[in-house]
Amino acid sequence: MRVVLFTIGNYEVHSYGVIVALAVLLALGMAHYLAKGTIYREHIFNIVPYVAVGAIVSARIWHVFFFQWGYYSQHVMEILYIWQGGIAIQGALIGGFLAIIYYTKKHRLSFWEFADFLAPAIILGQSLGRIACFLNGDAYGSPTGSGFGLVYPPGSMAYDAYGSQPLWPAEIWEGQWDLVVFVILILLKNRKWPTGVLFLAYNILYSFGRFNLEWLRGDSPRYMFNWTAGQWTSFSVIMVSVGLIVYLVLHDRSKVQLAGAGKGI
Repeated sequence: MRVVLFTIGNYEVHSYGVIVALAVLLALGMAHYLAKGTIYREHIFNIVPYVAVGAIVSARIWHVFFFQWGYYSQHVMEILYIWQGGIAIQGALIGGFLAIIYYTKKHRLSFWEFADFLAPAIILGQSLGRIACFLNGDAYGSPTGSGFGLVYPPGSMAYDAYGSQPLWPAEIWEGQWDLVVFVILILLKNRKWPTGVLFLAYNILYSFGRFNLEWLRGDSPRYMFNWTAGQWTSFSVIMVSVGLIVYLVLHDRSKVQLAGAGKGI
């Protein structure tokens, strides 16, 4: 773990910011490659300002109200102090997707088609992004109760919470799961699916992994059923995505049947 990579004079270069920047560049590069030969390729870099604003605002809201409302309710002005840290990846994803919906409507593009190109790139960026969490010492796990686990150094959030106890490597395993999801999506991409199904498959696969790994997290408050905010978000995303897949598949079949009936007339 290394919060500060190096210093330039009095300026500290933090590992979190560097790795997140690399993750964004990797995701953009992959999306640009996957959209080759389509109208969406020219829009890949144009969506960045929209997604950046939507993701940052939503990520902050998610963190404040679902993860640390007990603190921020007593320090309301600090909600605006985003430079002090405190963002949630699930909130960032939701805000980013809302921004893409706005962008595609503005430019008269298909959100579902665009999202299918973006899905593998997004999860690839997420896999690298979890390295940032590890180096920053956040998104840490709960104590393993054994000699196995990550031991964080003094000065980290994990150490402040649990001391020198070995903790579950929740953020490491999530990054590895994200890579597995990336490979699955690339394999699925080679088959013909109704538009939007690949994006929804990404949502389901990522949320499935996130839901199960949340049992190991040691930095999140728990609510009904002893679920974390991450688990409730994951469960909701899975349910909505499954419903949308059913709708898209049935809609695609009805179009095929109508086209066939039209040819038979």
